[in-house]
Amino acid sequence: MEEYLIAVTILWSFLFVYSMLGSLDFGAGFWALVYGKKKHTNASSIANRFLSPTWEVTNVFLVLFVVTLVSFFPFATSMLGTLLLIPVGLGLILLTIRTTFMMFSHYANKFQDLLRITSGITGLLIPALLVSILPITLGGFVVIEDGYPQLLYGKLLTSPTTYMHIAFGISTELFLSALFLTDYAREANDHSAFGTYRKQAIWLGPLTLLIAVLTIFTMPAEASWLVENVQDNLYGFGMSIALFAIGYSLLFFKQKNGKLGYTRAAVTFVILQYGFAIYAYGSAHLPYMVYPHLTIEAGFTNTNMFYQLLIGYIVGLSILVPAFILFWRLFLKDQRYLEQK
Repeated sequence: MEEYLIAVTILWSFLFVYSMLGSLDFGAGFWALVYGKKKHTNASSIANRFLSPTWEVTNVFLVLFVVTLVSFFPFATSMLGTLLLIPVGLGLILLTIRTTFMMFSHYANKFQDLLRITSGITGLLIPALLVSILPITLGGFVVIEDGYPQLLYGKLLTSPTTYMHIAFGISTELFLSALFLTDYAREANDHSAFGTYRKQAIWLGPLTLLIAVLTIFTMPAEASWLVENVQDNLYGFGMSIALFAIGYSLLFFKQKNGKLGYTRAAVTFVILQYGFAIYAYGSAHLPYMVYPHLTIEAGFTNTNMFYQLLIGYIVGLSILVPAFILFWRLFLKDQRYLEQK
């Protein structure tokens, strides 16, 4: 395998991890807002219990993704930085505001309501801004003027595919977070929150799949190259649909002990579903980073630098992965924290 293909696979892997963790993080913030004043369910408390320790971990993978992009593809950063300045810049501003409230809410209870509102609103806006980047790379929204890339904001903001991508991103976030919080509530033995999130996951699952299919049909004519490549990667998308069907159906089966739904298995299958879909989409997007102006090979660093960076990432991940496993055991498996004993 060529070095730049290995590099883009690593980059795409960090994107996959961040998209999963980000969906859980931002979605939990939204659900905490929705159920904050509801007295008949502990759904807000469960969402905040998950959200409290995890938002910092999510930001770690965002930093890893950006650092990987800049280090492996330094010759792409100039064009990407110019084109993505507004959506990424606004996203970082909102992320900073959200993080600030997360930090200070632990020290001042009077900010709890404001934190819930801020976390909920930014939990929708940040993913929407980040997902809006994808249509930019499809073609037709970027022109080169006097040697500099220019983003056609008017065309982008009036294109149906932009809003379908945003709708897919938000629905994915809400579905994944609702499904995960269903399992999280079961681990915490909170039956009211379990029922609440299970109901949300049941209707959001098919809706997300429908929006994903409709998004393909709204792509601009300039993205015909991607549509053709998607047809060449039908195996990955087919596996994604099959895994979704398995994971979704597991929400309805009864266990031997009478409990409804195999939630942990459902979460696992759905995450695998998104894994197949994301890597199939990434494969279909090759060799372009921004069609037709920038390819991954053109933006790639030199071979010697790649192998030095690769060693650094291997060492870093050998430290990060065990730390993440420890974090999981402390905050997502320990019954003393889950049940707040």
